[in-house]
Amino acid sequence: MSASTGRAPRPVRGDYRTWRTATTRWSDDDVYGHLNNARYFDLIDTAVNAHLAEATGTDIRKLPAIGVVAEVSCRYFAEMGYPRPIEMGVLVERLGRTSVVYRVGLFQGEDAGPEQPANAEGRFVHVYVDDNDPARPPTPIPDQIRAVLEPLVVSTSGDEA
Repeated sequence: MSASTGRAPRPVRGDYRTWRTATTRWSDDDVYGHLNNARYFDLIDTAVNAHLAEATGTDIRKLPAIGVVAEVSCRYFAEMGYPRPIEMGVLVERLGRTSVVYRVGLFQGEDAGPEQPANAEGRFVHVYVDDNDPARPPTPIPDQIRAVLEPLVVSTSGDEA
């Protein structure tokens, strides 16, 4: 946290562990000519779930325990918009027994060095639930998911996020 603002510092490219790129579309921009706020949340969700599907090599929707979104937020630092691609960096801030907290950095622009500041950063929380039980109670994160998340962890604490 910054002592003067009480906020976490603006993240940089070097903070993240895995990457993917999204293509922007004309319809992604709002009436003011920059990326619509709802699109940021689409990108954050896609970055996390696409990584899980690719890294595990499985259809994560068919696992007996699935990650449901318990919380999502976004801090905005600089505008983004069509027609430039957006690079999305993912890290795991916290890996608990039944939940995981991700941070997803969104970057757009020419500077691709490790100190490039993020245009935005999302915080995304998955809680794993038993998809075979109609009540969907929390359940441990499946081993195959945990195995692909552990390399992305930047810090750990306690049992639950």
